Amino acid sequence: MYRSNVLVCGGTGCTSSNSLQIVEKLKEELKAKGLDKEVNVITTGCFGLCALGPIMVVYPEGSFYSMVKVEDVPEIVEEHLNKGRIVTRLLYQETVEEDTIKSLNKTAFYEKQKRVALRNCGVIDPEKIDDYIANDGYAALGKVLTEMKPEEVIQTILDSGLRGRGGAGFPTGLKWKFAAGNEADQKYVCCNADEGDPGAFMDRSVLEGDPHVVLEAMAIAGYAIGASKGYIYVRAEYPIAVKRLQIAIDQAHEYGLLGEDIFGTGFNFDIQLRLGAGAFVCGEETALMTSIEGKRGEPRPRPPFPAVKGLYKKPTILNNVETYANIPQIILNGADWFASMGTENSKGTKVFALGGKINHTGLVEVPMGTTLREIVEEIGGGIPNGKKFKAAQTGGPSGGCIPAEHLDVPIDYDNLIAIGSMMGSGGLIVMDEDNCMVDIAKFFLEFTVDESCGKCTPCRLGTKRLLEMLDKITKGQGTLEMLDEMEELCYYIKSNSLCGLGQTAPNPVLSTLRYFKDEYIAHVVDHKCPAGVCKELLEFNIEKDKCFGCGMCAKQCPAGAISVTDYTAPGKKKPAYEIDHAKCIKCGACIDTCKFKAIYKG
Repeated sequence: MYRSNVLVCGGTGCTSSNSLQIVEKLKEELKAKGLDKEVNVITTGCFGLCALGPIMVVYPEGSFYSMVKVEDVPEIVEEHLNKGRIVTRLLYQETVEEDTIKSLNKTAFYEKQKRVALRNCGVIDPEKIDDYIANDGYAALGKVLTEMKPEEVIQTILDSGLRGRGGAGFPTGLKWKFAAGNEADQKYVCCNADEGDPGAFMDRSVLEGDPHVVLEAMAIAGYAIGASKGYIYVRAEYPIAVKRLQIAIDQAHEYGLLGEDIFGTGFNFDIQLRLGAGAFVCGEETALMTSIEGKRGEPRPRPPFPAVKGLYKKPTILNNVETYANIPQIILNGADWFASMGTENSKGTKVFALGGKINHTGLVEVPMGTTLREIVEEIGGGIPNGKKFKAAQTGGPSGGCIPAEHLDVPIDYDNLIAIGSMMGSGGLIVMDEDNCMVDIAKFFLEFTVDESCGKCTPCRLGTKRLLEMLDKITKGQGTLEMLDEMEELCYYIKSNSLCGLGQTAPNPVLSTLRYFKDEYIAHVVDHKCPAGVCKELLEFNIEKDKCFGCGMCAKQCPAGAISVTDYTAPGKKKPAYEIDHAKCIKCGACIDTCKFKAIYKG
């Protein structure tokens, strides 16, 4: 029995900041002081507050150490774990309350969260099946196999109101019901872990922090629809997730929780991993299944839908990682429990990867219906450097930009569509006043053009034409007529593309045209970028009354575009500098160098 448990984040974010080296150093120091039999060190998944990683939490005190370095470990071991004195300088300051440590759940970041899909992340060792079992792991699978009929399982998922968390929001129970109703000698259960949206890492964090929950949920789905085989299609760029998934699969086999005759009920179910081919389009369900089959990952026309003819032309269901992560809790706690959270048509919680211009970047899980303002200002800690919120992009390249006027709209599937965005898989990128919305639309469209599989003309050529027009606008070569042409082309692409990725590709353009048309007009009519982002429309100048004549800007200019002039400010004896616009390459090195803020762009 250990007197203390030290949890250290082993997710990708903290690992990149040496958290695994912290674990090794911790074990080394504990052994050197003879504390290794008293203090248990646990490598967990993501705690969510990625901005403060690497993270270490010590129980039973609940001390939340943030931004820990390897060199901090000896002090933590000596002072806290040996002498019982908390190292307050390393604590997450929101947890410090006079001479006591406030509960982590009462901090602004965690207080409004409701962790269902993420309930075990940052709590258990994802590489130990016993930790998962100790937290009700595989109890839901045992329940459905010994107490429920397949149709009862499906009805429970239907009654819960769970909708797919991968983007489209299709009712999960309905998808399972369709597949169950189609007779076949073989059926399949697939998991989409090919998380390709820029800025999204929700599924990765679940796989790294709680891999067994996906295996258990897939087995439950297999029982419900009559499938004996499952595939997890996971990004090859997620090495930690891939490693922990394989460990989990091997452990589940060893415990008889995968394979033949599970729980002695005669139910057989097995799971294999398939590494993603590196294509964004493979996140589309039919392209994903085609890729599993070993072919080029391209979408195919629907109908027939996968529930009728999917993987290897057999009835197949496909859900993403977050969707599966909800299943065991729904089975154990009941459909009414899950349906009690969220809104009328969007039940439960949603995980968001919060990034961009926000103080608390990280992973958050909130009930559906939470407003964007609550997420940005309260959970996310607001915009850095006193800047103003401008927009938030949800749904990645398939989503749209939500302006400040909609900060108080409850976030759910229907509300986001109504304001020109979509839930998507859950990426949420915050932008401030320094972001150019035309440039943002261009950024996402560049991604879509690059990732288009090229199978259908509207997506292959239509998005490329859109990008060409956006490029001209950011260079001051656009026209007002071009804005109308862009909008018309957007709707054509939406109506005629083969798959959901092509159909949603114009969303960033349409939403920015809808809410930020004044910025487009400024680019076209005034040849100005209001945010000062689009290089071709910028002009760098030196405000001579602020210039101290130090000459640092001239030394740093790679183009030799800054030189001394004869100008001397009244009453001041100093050299003055000016920028030769013909030579200026608009790199911004001069602005970054000037300590007196004498250089401006406009």
